[in-house]
Amino acid sequence: MGKVFNVFKVRDQLVSDFKDYVTGFIHINDERIRGKVDEEFKHGFLWPEPLIQLNPSYEQAKYLDDLVEEGLLHRECSRIFRRDKTPHSLGKPLRLYKHQEEAIRAASSGGDYVLTTGTGSGKSLAFIIPIVNHVLKNGSGKGIQAIIVYPMNALANSQMEELARYLKHGYPEGQEPVTFRRYTGQESMKEREEIQENPPDILLTNYVMLELILTRVRERGLVWAGKGLRFLVLDELHTYRGRQGADVAMLVRRVREAFEAPNLQCVGTSATMASEGDFRDQQIQVAEVASLLFGSAVAPDHVIGETLCRVTPERDLSDPKFIEELTQCIMHPESSTPKGYEAFRTDPLSIWIESTLGVRKEETTGRLVRQVPMSITGPKGAGRKLANLTRLDERLCREAIQSRLAASYDRENAHPQTEAAPFAFKLHQMISRGDTAYASIGFPDERYITLRGQRYVPGEDRSRFLYPLVFCRECGHEYYSVTQVTQTGTGQVCYEPRQFGDMTLDDERDDRSYRFGYLYIDDDKPWPIDDAEVVARVPDNWVEEMATGRRIKRYYQERIPHLVSLRPDGTVAQSADNDRIVCAFVPSPFQFCPYCGIAHTSARGGEYGKLSTLATEGRSSATTIISLSAVQSLRKSDELDSSTRKLLSFTDNRQDASLQAGHFNDFVQVGLIRSALYKAMTEAGERGLTHDVLPLRVLDALNLPLESYASGGEYGLDYQVRSRARRSMQSVLEYTLYCDLERGWRVNSPNLEQCDLLRIEYTALGELCADESVWSSKHVSLRGASLETRKAACEVLLDYMRRGLAINVECLEPDYGEVIRRQSVQNLIEPWAIDEGERMKTAAALFPGPRPKTRDGGGDDLYASGRGLYCGYLRRRTTFPDYPEKLSLDEAESVLMDLLEALRYGGLVVEVPEYRRRDKNVPGYQVRASGMVWKAGDG
Repeated sequence: MGKVFNVFKVRDQLVSDFKDYVTGFIHINDERIRGKVDEEFKHGFLWPEPLIQLNPSYEQAKYLDDLVEEGLLHRECSRIFRRDKTPHSLGKPLRLYKHQEEAIRAASSGGDYVLTTGTGSGKSLAFIIPIVNHVLKNGSGKGIQAIIVYPMNALANSQMEELARYLKHGYPEGQEPVTFRRYTGQESMKEREEIQENPPDILLTNYVMLELILTRVRERGLVWAGKGLRFLVLDELHTYRGRQGADVAMLVRRVREAFEAPNLQCVGTSATMASEGDFRDQQIQVAEVASLLFGSAVAPDHVIGETLCRVTPERDLSDPKFIEELTQCIMHPESSTPKGYEAFRTDPLSIWIESTLGVRKEETTGRLVRQVPMSITGPKGAGRKLANLTRLDERLCREAIQSRLAASYDRENAHPQTEAAPFAFKLHQMISRGDTAYASIGFPDERYITLRGQRYVPGEDRSRFLYPLVFCRECGHEYYSVTQVTQTGTGQVCYEPRQFGDMTLDDERDDRSYRFGYLYIDDDKPWPIDDAEVVARVPDNWVEEMATGRRIKRYYQERIPHLVSLRPDGTVAQSADNDRIVCAFVPSPFQFCPYCGIAHTSARGGEYGKLSTLATEGRSSATTIISLSAVQSLRKSDELDSSTRKLLSFTDNRQDASLQAGHFNDFVQVGLIRSALYKAMTEAGERGLTHDVLPLRVLDALNLPLESYASGGEYGLDYQVRSRARRSMQSVLEYTLYCDLERGWRVNSPNLEQCDLLRIEYTALGELCADESVWSSKHVSLRGASLETRKAACEVLLDYMRRGLAINVECLEPDYGEVIRRQSVQNLIEPWAIDEGERMKTAAALFPGPRPKTRDGGGDDLYASGRGLYCGYLRRRTTFPDYPEKLSLDEAESVLMDLLEALRYGGLVVEVPEYRRRDKNVPGYQVRASGMVWKAGDG
């Protein structure tokens, strides 16, 4: 057997890649919750075992030429409808499927009919042939004789290509026997005017445009051109349901009246419309629905279904002789593997697979119908079913099924005439982005935990709510997402479950007040009762010094977590209740974690960057990761030709498709730049990369052909285009690399530094920290500090500034950023050219002191007051271990200024110009880009 592409290995790799991506962002501190999540993920909670289904074979009927000879079709149909037709060849005679022939005969009777057959069964020919036949017999150019309505423009576009193949190939331009045009709203005004002036025989549209044709004055000519309309086709009939179905039903009736078409013949197509009962029952059900839509009676006999046939011979699967043959086939795959089409289709394993995953006989009618899709693995999978039948190991049976399905695509086993694979199968892999974990209120070792969203603990008397859990992104501690509901009159309070991120109310009432937030429970670090302990737990910038001691500022009083005692149903408990749980209600927005103490300095922005659920990825991110994994597997495959290594993605509107394409391109572009940076740093070794060579070395590491990013290639890339494009590309890379240093703006795509693949060092920082003359006039905590202590304090400050983009570099200057954009538009092609609508990032600055109380809150600049993050770090006793006392707020601010002055003296930071300052008396600082050394991390 030749090499065959193994789609099952691709599926396993795809799921593995997606699992790694999803779990990489999940940080859960609680062991029971983490264990539950790991167990569910291990058993495929978000990616269940794939379902397998064979594409059935359709029973063939007469050749189209036979129907011509019979007088059923116009003679020209033999020339129009042919297989493998091209502009230069008429191809071969077309053989119809049985359902296509039945549809043609139903159309000739003049009655309405519906075709319910599977995807790829040639449904469109079942109405195109009768329509073309009618036009040929009636004469072309006599106005619109058929309207075909599609639920999506993409389907109309696809049908245009198929019609062109049949009606244009083989005929001189302008002499086509039947004309057709598309009128879906995609056309230009000129095209619409052409259609109105020269109406085609067949009009392809959607139901919205058909509605507009009936109502708009300027399209009145199309209605006149369609007087006596003969055919109205509704493709994908199953999509018209509910209110939309009622609208379409009314539209059909208005079409019949407006077009003065008493003999209008309505046709519907659908892959599925009824699934209950046998085929006769389904015919009756579909006929009833179609009659309502069409406004005319559809006979059950005119509901045409698919007539299937087997590829393999039918055998009794319970026959002991067959079971023995099947068992031997599985036990000895080397000697029993079929070679050739005939051997493949008569092989016992092939017969069993088609009977199990392909088709079965309907008991009441004897018709062959499709089998329900089935997984190969799992307790109800095909592998277990085959193992039970043959008494063989289940793993061996699973491998045999997968191997045989893959062997179906071996060219040796293709049909000798059609070259089609004996089995074509679909692998349906469902992948969910998931939701989150849910838990009842209770102590960590007692609460009920599940990943399946529901309101109450199952199996009980609805006495315990299940609350969605969210997790601190820093420490992984869990919080219950709740809505605090207070009765206005009585003051009675309860806490109801709330989906994370949901800031709307399903049942808002005037007699209630609502507040969103989170419940915090922990035995080891409970929220304190004592006010002094509360002051010690909140962020420093929430606290102010008063003559009577430290207290929480009035502004933050409403944001402090407060203790509540709750029952499992979310109501406030009494002190005598045995099942009460003491919690702390943390109001939204989430501004600090009571467990690990991390503070989020700004209340602005969403909660997503602070808290996470199990659904860390959005739809676009998930699709990008899945697509990337599939493309990588295709590229690595030696079994596929380069022309067949393709990934198709379908969506229901162009906006989603555009968004997804942009997301994927951005993901790939960022990945390319980051990998090129890592490669360049690795090649540079311990000396690293400095600002002056950074963009050049990264561009060299990218190793992109000039044509892949340079604009103006039509003028010759060997002239000025080459140098301009390289300079622009270096500028764009430099800008992108510095922007990517910012921490946290890509939550689901952490930068190289966050992955420990990049470390930034600072030139001569060690020598500066060792120079006692620099530190002799500084605060005593710095004077007496060791080299390591000074260096650590300086590095933390420089990193804090750099990660906030407080960097002195030309590419982040406002004016120069616009220059980079304009040059990129002129000299580079997409995706390297910076879009006109993209907001250019600019450098921030660090200003000592509190954030100003202005409307913009200081914008993107950094502010370091005594109560701020960095000064909070300075005030830790571990920061200056040789200094016996904890720094006061004023001392911390003094140390900060001393550090900035020392770093400015050492050439690692610069003061920003006066025009950048909000207060001319307060200097601002930025890290010098020339003082940064980019080195590869260890990962």
